[in-house]
Amino acid sequence: MIQLQDVTKTYRRGPHEVSALRGVSFELPAASFAFVLGPSGSGKSTLLQMLGALDEPTSGEITISGTRLSGMSSRQRDVFRRDAVGFVFQSFNLLSNLTAVDNVLVPFLPSGVPSELRTRAVELLQQVGLGERLDHRPNQLSGGEQQRVAIARALLKRPKLVLADEPTGELDSQTGAEVFQLLRNLRDQQQATVIVVTHDPTFIQPDDRILRLRDGRLAEQPANSSFVVPPLGVAFSGRL
Repeated sequence: MIQLQDVTKTYRRGPHEVSALRGVSFELPAASFAFVLGPSGSGKSTLLQMLGALDEPTSGEITISGTRLSGMSSRQRDVFRRDAVGFVFQSFNLLSNLTAVDNVLVPFLPSGVPSELRTRAVELLQQVGLGERLDHRPNQLSGGEQQRVAIARALLKRPKLVLADEPTGELDSQTGAEVFQLLRNLRDQQQATVIVVTHDPTFIQPDDRILRLRDGRLAEQPANSSFVVPPLGVAFSGRL
């Protein structure tokens, strides 16, 4: 379960304050597949940063699987990100000199990789259809294959929350559809909650949850309708 209660994020730019999130409240059940939609500057990426413990809200409470993020020390936030959250980005973020397996394992390479973790990396790459490309480097992989490596890396520690920021932004529509199907399959297998930030609602399915942001606020979502576009700018707090 993910719970946000009256979350606000304000940045200071010179003498001015800019509100990126304004009183955002919602709940998502475990193993949800959710989309965060909205125009540029609406607060989508800021919301993902709050959920991933990459930044702290100015006010409000965030609770993920019973863990309260507010008040965590820097060390505690690092541990939470490492163990509980998987990140998938538009730009893949693979190291060009490493193989697919080592790119999955890259967070653990400096301290040494236990054999069971390397075995899991291989299994994940097999699950995402790259069993024959374990030793390939990024320049030997297509864009879709590189994103599959990034997804395998995000799932290495069996996170309960996967945050994907424009994961298909650099992919063609067919490859994008394959990436989303992969995320859904892995969500079902691992019972992880997947939250996707996107400008493109093409891949939304009827059972998905929708978080529609405008000017840092959640817009009202009509009941029993994932696809109806609501009037934007209406503040909303509650269960989606």
